[in-house]
Amino acid sequence: MKKTFLILGAVVIFMASFTKADLAKEKSAVATATMANHAFQSNPGEKLINKNDCLGCHNKTNKIIGPAYVDIAKKYPATEKNINMLADKIIKGGTGVWGNMPMTAHATLKKDDAKLMVKYILSLKK
Repeated sequence: MKKTFLILGAVVIFMASFTKADLAKEKSAVATATMANHAFQSNPGEKLINKNDCLGCHNKTNKIIGPAYVDIAKKYPATEKNINMLADKIIKGGTGVWGNMPMTAHATLKKDDAKLMVKYILSLKK
């Protein structure tokens, strides 16, 4: 009976050692995935977009409520005039260019931040 408990105890300890190694691997994988996600968001304009409510209506490649970012980039060349106009549209809101659905105003957004967002969007032109 003592041998059985001794063997079972050894097996439990042996199995537990694998579980700790697996947990360490999972933690490492999560950390790597998180670092990779930050690498994809290295652009300050993209970070601002992700931090604000933009993704509720817009997507990088597909139209949701508002146009896809790549479609905006196709329509507007990355000129200073367009960057300022689009930044103002983000701050003040607008309607009529992409359909009847109005874009809500983002009055608390700083002009420089809106310009960073626009520069990122226009950089998606293929």
